[in-house]
Amino acid sequence: MDEAAANYGPFEEINREEDAGASFVLQSKGKWWHAGFHLTTAIVGPTLLTLPYAFRGLGWAAGFVCLTAMGAVTFYSYYLMSLVLDHCEKAGRRHIRFRELAADVFGSGWMFYFVILIQTAINTGISIGAILLAGECLKIMYSELAPDGSLKLYHFIAMVTVVMILLSQFPTFHSLRHINLGSLFLSFGYTFLVVGACIYAGTSKNAPPRDYSLESSDSSKLFSAFTSISIIAAIFGNGILPEIQATLAPPATGKMVKGLIMCYTVIFFTFYSAAVSGYWVFGNKSNSNILKSLMPDEGPALAPVWVLGLAIVFVLLQLFAIGLVYSQVAYEMMEAKSADVRQGIFSRRNLIPRIILRSLYVIVCGFFAAMLPFFGDISAVVGAIGFIPLDFVLPMLLYNMTHKPTKASPAFWINNGIIVVFTGVGLLGAFSSVRKLVLDAKEFKIFSDDVVD
Repeated sequence: MDEAAANYGPFEEINREEDAGASFVLQSKGKWWHAGFHLTTAIVGPTLLTLPYAFRGLGWAAGFVCLTAMGAVTFYSYYLMSLVLDHCEKAGRRHIRFRELAADVFGSGWMFYFVILIQTAINTGISIGAILLAGECLKIMYSELAPDGSLKLYHFIAMVTVVMILLSQFPTFHSLRHINLGSLFLSFGYTFLVVGACIYAGTSKNAPPRDYSLESSDSSKLFSAFTSISIIAAIFGNGILPEIQATLAPPATGKMVKGLIMCYTVIFFTFYSAAVSGYWVFGNKSNSNILKSLMPDEGPALAPVWVLGLAIVFVLLQLFAIGLVYSQVAYEMMEAKSADVRQGIFSRRNLIPRIILRSLYVIVCGFFAAMLPFFGDISAVVGAIGFIPLDFVLPMLLYNMTHKPTKASPAFWINNGIIVVFTGVGLLGAFSSVRKLVLDAKEFKIFSDDVVD
């Protein structure tokens, strides 16, 4: 048993050589660019189409400042997390799970369970959300082709669930590298299709009137601004960086930084172009999904239907990759207990439990997606309570604990300043998300055919 595991006390991890979750799911064979593919899929998703909506609560100047600040803070946060992981690896304790790292550095059992709870909430929430949104994409395409068709949203969710069950059988996180490379190209694809559609809509004779004014009252402006800030913060979150770094072949030192640079290069081109083009066209009338602004409920589409249809197809395909990435933590937890590392990864002893457990997990996620198509509101609460601690607070605390910057150093004050500011943002984001959940409650209907924004 290594030194790190000894710190876990009653919840200690088994030896790495006997840990099927580590040996199978979190197999360490990847190159730095593979980590870049995984990280890009975890961050650069269809949620970037929400950025024009976030800008409408901030305006041009504050929107640019907040988007840039969030990007800088999250890059810095993930960089610090990578340094902490490298620090532990050099000390002979390579951590491949967020919960192990937190328990080791803080030397506290409750941190182990705290991270498990938050990660489970985030990963399950995103898995449910990916299935729900993929089902909605299919329904949108079906409604265009068969306006009077009888199929409902839950039928499409069931179809997506079946596909996800098949895809979930990829045995390792590393085996998703080609899928996540495709996901990277898909993010460019639908982003630039949407940007082109926005430019087309903004220069056409049917261009909507532009109004960039904010809320009329000061209190409404403040509330909308904090809601927008929490949206942008959640878009940059991932919560699984240690597990992504675990896929790197040892030694992992320094490799994750290259993956981060790749990811944030993609972020720069996609996030800014989507935010600017969408807000430029629709201003304070921007929808929470800019595709819905381009395809209003009344009147014709504001851009060629084939462009919007292709963008929806790209979004649909990427949602499968996102669902797979965020399921990996659940799969490694299950296989750590159910698989026998002494037998082959494809042996009958390990294959049958893998098929059963992963299929059940996806079915449960699909069931909740169909039953609760207002899950976006619940996910917003989970995001504010989950992403903020894991991505904006814990990395700073972990760095301060391991590298011990002096009070005279800029790092000490920057890290503590970020902790204070984003703890406040998380609380305000949770409050605003709960408020929206309550306001939307009257629209909730179990197994509804419509998704509540």
